[in-house]
Amino acid sequence: MIIVMRAHASSAQIEHVTSRIDALGFEVHLSQGAERTIIGVIGDERPLDRAMFEVMDGVERTISILPPYKLASREWRPEGSVIPVGDGAVGGPRLAMIAGPCSVESRGQLLEIAHAVKEAGATMLRGGAFKPRSSPYTFQGLGVEGLELLAEAREATGLPIVTEVMAPDKVELVAEFADVLQIGARNMQNYPLLQAVGKTRMPVLLKRGMMSTIEELLMSAEYILAGGNYQVMLCERGIRTFETYTRNTTDINAIAALKQLSHLPVIGDPSHSTGKWPLVIPVARAMVATGVDGLMVEVHHDPEHALSDGAQSLKPERFAALVQETRRIAEAVGRAV
Repeated sequence: MIIVMRAHASSAQIEHVTSRIDALGFEVHLSQGAERTIIGVIGDERPLDRAMFEVMDGVERTISILPPYKLASREWRPEGSVIPVGDGAVGGPRLAMIAGPCSVESRGQLLEIAHAVKEAGATMLRGGAFKPRSSPYTFQGLGVEGLELLAEAREATGLPIVTEVMAPDKVELVAEFADVLQIGARNMQNYPLLQAVGKTRMPVLLKRGMMSTIEELLMSAEYILAGGNYQVMLCERGIRTFETYTRNTTDINAIAALKQLSHLPVIGDPSHSTGKWPLVIPVARAMVATGVDGLMVEVHHDPEHALSDGAQSLKPERFAALVQETRRIAEAVGRAV
């Protein structure tokens, strides 16, 4: 349930309402705007009588939230969320362009790619220091050394860093180096990890699991939001279907649906959703046309020798072409790159 306070309700009136909610055993979430305060009541609302709040001083009205993902829903926050990252933001009129290698392989490799994507128009640098792989025998990342190299790349380019955290006990470590904590597709329902990043106040990029529904993605986001961290971005990166020509199947429907169901920004990942670099630019165009708030693209200066995901990585000049092509589409739908 949402309790909408009257314009300029006093702090005493707000405190009276929140104290009543707390006394009834429910969790309180405050959203204070310039004129109005909205109070979220989290828990099983069935025994609640909305009338008891509607007669309280300072209360304008109450609204029931039907979806199970309360804090992630449009009903909780009708306007889209805008998440500050570095000197920019995700969710505003300008699309975020997140680019970089799948894995941090070496200092030279990372710095070369970082400078190239910055010049092409990237607004954030992605790179994996810890890599969850299907096979235990493939490259697993450089670990702490990779985090240090990412920090050096940020210093050299000014690009905020997006990198994956894989376990609850690594959140504090990764947070020392990253600007955005990424939750990978395989960890979308790692609830202890979601709770751990929920205790931070850092931006989180939550990737959809390869076999997860839209509602399951939003419920995973709810874990982070319920922990008090409202800086959550969703990422559509393709789902697993019967089709085997592409690595995954791009769910364009999900992008449109998420924008309707939730106020959280949505990032599109055309690299993982296709698995083939010739398809990345066409799918990126479709994602922008459908309404994403940004793109996350894998870029490598030498894909043939990449230690992971070379087949879906764009060379820097192709990433530059992607930025130019999506800029025209963004302008057509009222956005900018």
